[in-house]
Amino acid sequence: MASKMTYEQALSRLEEIAAELRNGKLTLDESVKLYEEGVKLAKFAGDCLDGAAKKLRVLSGEAEEE
Repeated sequence: MASKMTYEQALSRLEEIAAELRNGKLTLDESVKLYEEGVKLAKFAGDCLDGAAKKLRVLSGEAEEE
């Protein structure tokens, strides 16, 4: 996974992976590799969302209250 990947790119790739896995034409090994890539992308996307939420809390002043 490229270090400069955006949330949107990760989400797009996750959609591609899901479609490939659903089509049922992959070998078990190919499916496992795609699944592993998907797990990494999902973690990356989750981390992006967490970071954005944290920034919004800071900007809105909620972080000071915690």
